Amino acid sequence: MQNGVPTAVPCIASLTSVPRLGDLVLRDKNHDCEGFGVHHICVRVEAVAHLPTRFGRFEVVAFWNNRDGKEHLALVHGNVLGADNVMTRLHSECLTGDALGSLRCDCRDQLAVALERLSSEPAGVLLYMRQEGRGIGLLNKIRAYALQDQGLDTVDANLALGFHDDERDYAVAAHMLASLTVRSIRLLTNNPKKVAALEAHDIRVTGRIPHVIPANEHNRFYLQTKANRSGHLMEIPPAPTVSEQDDPVLVGEADALAGG
Repeated sequence: MQNGVPTAVPCIASLTSVPRLGDLVLRDKNHDCEGFGVHHICVRVEAVAHLPTRFGRFEVVAFWNNRDGKEHLALVHGNVLGADNVMTRLHSECLTGDALGSLRCDCRDQLAVALERLSSEPAGVLLYMRQEGRGIGLLNKIRAYALQDQGLDTVDANLALGFHDDERDYAVAAHMLASLTVRSIRLLTNNPKKVAALEAHDIRVTGRIPHVIPANEHNRFYLQTKANRSGHLMEIPPAPTVSEQDDPVLVGEADALAGG
């Protein structure tokens, strides 16, 4: 307290260990810290519930934060409290892919495969970040799609709309991991920028696990752009060349068929 006014406690000091995931709600009930990182981000665990899924059993953790006003989630498998080397996936919301099954991206498959892998681990966590369209929002994402329909790639479409290639901010995600008292993670990603962003916020990343989804005819160019222009560590082969017919027709056979 300074001059009779209560002062906020350091953020990390306030994120004490608890025996059970549900106890995080009570721990954070009056959580009001000085902020995490240069943006003074404060995150609170607001609710925890069971979430059985087609991929396995998870606990869903809902967070409040003072950074973007969005309701980010963590899907937790096993006991991650105070754990080391927890397999972790940061998944950015994609309504068109996750919910509507769009083939323009690999988001739905990345989400499904990540949850399958996490459910096979002793402990794992997926952070579902409400950062639609690499942070530009749903409306601008559809605008970017329209530009891509005219020939621009995903990077140039964002630039044409006045955005950076990637507008996402992982400071809230870093605080979410700290709130879960995860000590270190193995990050399921092809994007080295995610590793660097988390490490910049004092999250200890002990390894990177590739997360490559095979391309389809609709997203191949998009994935190649991510690899060639956005620095994602993956190799996307060109579309296979398919001949018009499997077996060549000899001239003599063709003439016989024509005459017959």
